[in-house]
Amino acid sequence: ELFGSVEPLLPSLREDGVAVWVLGAGPYPPGVVALQELLDAASEELEPEDVWEPEDMNDTCLYIFTSGTTGLPKAARVSHLKSIMCLSFYELVGASSRDVVYLALPLYHMAGSLLGIVGCLGIGATCVLKEKFSASQFWDDCRAEGVTVFQYIGELCRYLVNQPQRPGERQHGLRLAVGSGLRPDVWRSFQQRFGPVRIVETYGMSEGNVTLFNYTG
Repeated sequence: ELFGSVEPLLPSLREDGVAVWVLGAGPYPPGVVALQELLDAASEELEPEDVWEPEDMNDTCLYIFTSGTTGLPKAARVSHLKSIMCLSFYELVGASSRDVVYLALPLYHMAGSLLGIVGCLGIGATCVLKEKFSASQFWDDCRAEGVTVFQYIGELCRYLVNQPQRPGERQHGLRLAVGSGLRPDVWRSFQQRFGPVRIVETYGMSEGNVTLFNYTG
């Protein structure tokens, strides 16, 4: 559904040697790789390891889109090693394969894609993907999907605290909220209003090599 935004740029992308992959029913113009056709035709047999195993774990695995904390938004390189390290994120904060993780963060950022999706793969947890965060629907979603873990950025918790009070907002299975940027006043209000949810605040940068965890609360 986003291809229309990219299509006018195709000539300049071709000149720069940038490949365009699209998932979804076509047709697409020449030079665009239609992934769905390739997936339908692909064998279910795995290729030998030497085909897909990276030669160097520090080579580029993927690019994510940073929010521009240190300048304008830009693409940032993520190595195979950093991607693999993200497999242990949810284990570090106390989640397990029995958890159901609610994720409404953009998947072009590191928090949503690598910590969220890859983190769930790392522990074998269920991931509930929400296309767009809705403060008014959040607790209903949690009850309907059996959510036990919420990955946030601080503003999402502020949106929830600022919602009008309603019956049943403490009747949920949420036990853990993990994320970044939660202000102390919102932290206190969140726990007072919605119950004894454990909060683990973390901080890291896409292009940094140190991550901080507030285990003590």
